[in-house]
Amino acid sequence: MATKKKRSWREKLTDDKDLPKVEKITGKMSQRWGTGTFVIAAPREVDAVMKKVRRGKLTTIDLIRQTLAEKHGATIACPLTTGIFAWIAAHAAYEAESEGKAWFTPYWRTLKSGGELNPKYPGGVENLKARLEAEGHTVIQKGKRFLVEDYERVTVKPKFD
Repeated sequence: MATKKKRSWREKLTDDKDLPKVEKITGKMSQRWGTGTFVIAAPREVDAVMKKVRRGKLTTIDLIRQTLAEKHGATIACPLTTGIFAWIAAHAAYEAESEGKAWFTPYWRTLKSGGELNPKYPGGVENLKARLEAEGHTVIQKGKRFLVEDYERVTVKPKFD
C-alpha cells in the first residue's frame, strides 16, 4: 500500500477548496452571529491580508475578519475558518523562512483579540515575543496569557488593494 505524501504548509495554503464562499446566516448560526451573510474566505486571502501589516504595526484576527467581510460584501467573516487559515499561513511562512526564503508572511504581527499572542503559531510565545520585541513592541504577561502592551496604538485594519 502506497503511503500518501504529507502536504507542505504552502501546499495547504494554496488549496482554495472552492473558496471564497458567501452564505446566508441561518439556524443555530443566527443565535451567535445574528442576521445577514458570512464569508468563508480562501486561505490565500487570509495570507494576503496578513502580508499587508508592515513593520512596527499590528493587526488582530478580528480586524482581518472585518477586512474579508467588506471585500466580499458579507456581514461577517467566519471566525473559525479565518483563524485556521491564519494558522496555516503562519506555518507556511515559517516553512518558507526555514528554507531560506527572504520574503514571507509576518505572522507574528497578527494577534488574537485583546492583543494576545497566539501560542499556536510556529515557535510558540517565545518566538513571537522575540520577533515583536525586535520590532519595538513590549510584550507583557497576564496570568498565562502574553499580550502586546498598548497594542491598540499601532493596530491597523489591513486593506485589500
